[in-house]
Amino acid sequence: MNNRSLPALLLLLSGCSSPQSVLDAYGQAAIALKELIVFIVAVAIIIWLAVVVFMAFALLRRQRQPVLDSRSERRTMIVVATVTAATALVVAILTVASFYTTRALNSDGTADLTITVRAQQWWWQFIYADQDQRQMFQTANELHIPVGRTVRLHLQASDVIHSFWVPSLAGKLDLIPGRDNILTLRAEKPGVYRGQCAEFCGLQHGHMAFLVIAEDDDAYRHWSDRQRLDGAAPSGADAIAGQAVFLAKPCAACHTIRGTLASGSTGPDLTHVGSRRTIAAGLLETTRGSLAAWIADPQTLKPGNNMPVVPLSADELRQLSAYMESLR
Repeated sequence: MNNRSLPALLLLLSGCSSPQSVLDAYGQAAIALKELIVFIVAVAIIIWLAVVVFMAFALLRRQRQPVLDSRSERRTMIVVATVTAATALVVAILTVASFYTTRALNSDGTADLTITVRAQQWWWQFIYADQDQRQMFQTANELHIPVGRTVRLHLQASDVIHSFWVPSLAGKLDLIPGRDNILTLRAEKPGVYRGQCAEFCGLQHGHMAFLVIAEDDDAYRHWSDRQRLDGAAPSGADAIAGQAVFLAKPCAACHTIRGTLASGSTGPDLTHVGSRRTIAAGLLETTRGSLAAWIADPQTLKPGNNMPVVPLSADELRQLSAYMESLR
C-alpha cells in the first residue's frame, strides 16, 4: 500500500461509524437490517473468492488437450450447468432473506406508544397521540421515545414525498401525500440518534434532519409531562417584552405557543422550543444567538423555507430571542 492510498482507505473506514450509520445498530429493525447486510456481504465475498480461485486454477492448469473433445465438452457443460444452478440458488436465498427481514420490520404487534410523523418542507412535526385530546402535544425535529418500548409511527406528508430514515434504529420508509404509512421503532439502548429525510424533496432536502432521543422510562415520563404544560411565563424584562413582540408581529399567525393567544399551524409549535437541541431541522444548535440569527434572516440560513423575514428593530430582536430561549 502506497502513501496515496492510505488516506483514501482511512476516509472509507471512517464511514463505518458515525451518528448516522446502519452499522451502528441499536434498534430491533436496524439490527435485523445490519445482519442482512453482513450476510449478503459474506455471501458476496465467498463467491468472489471462489471465482478468483477458479480463475487461478484455470490459468495455471496445463492444457493437456488443445482440441476440445466430446469428453471435455461434456465436462464443461456440467460445470456451466452447476454454476448456473448455484447462481439461481444464491439469488433465491438472498431474495428470501431480504423478504423475511423486510416483513419483520413492520410487525403488526401491539405498540406502547403511537406518534404521528408529519413531514413538511423542510422540517418534521411529531404529534403525540392520547385518548384524552387535552393531553396531546407536538414537537418539531426532535422525537423522544422510551427505551425498550415499541413505538408505532404514522407517517404522513403535507406537500411532497419525503422519506423517514434513522439508520441506527430502523429502515427507511416514504411519506406520501394522501397516504399513511406505518413504521415501528424500538431502541434497545439510551442515546441520541440522528435521522434524515432520505428522499429528495426540494431545495433544502439536505437540511431536513431530526433527532431521536431514547430515554429510560422515568426520563421519558418527566419529558412528556413537561411537554404537556403550557409555555413558561416569561421572566425578566427582555423575555416579557419579547412575548409582546411575538404576539404583535406575524409570528403568532404561523406558530403556536400554548398558554398564549398564538395558535398558528403553518410553522412548528414553539411552546417548548428553548428545550430542543436544534432549530431549523438540525441546522443550528439552540442558543440565544442562533435563535436571533434565524429570526433575523431565515432565508439566508435556509433559502426557500416558508418562514418570511419579519422586520424587527435591534431591541425587538434581542427581546424576541430572549423569549424564545425561555420557552423550556
